[in-house]
Amino acid sequence: MKKKLTFHINNMAYSINVDSELEDDLKNFLPQNQNVTTQELLLAYIKKTQEFARFKKEIEDISNKLPSI
Repeated sequence: MKKKLTFHINNMAYSINVDSELEDDLKNFLPQNQNVTTQELLLAYIKKTQEFARFKKEIEDISNKLPSI
């Protein structure tokens, strides 16, 4: 199910439609009820990118340990 979220970045409102399962993750990094700066937005993006890179590496390490078929 899609949900509409509105974020305020540099005093401008941006509304997006996201899957409901992503809602909590987005709210953890980008507050909806306050303005965020471009710097804060970039920081949130970098944190998520680092988290994804670590997760991807862990999956690759596990995958490499599995026997080939």
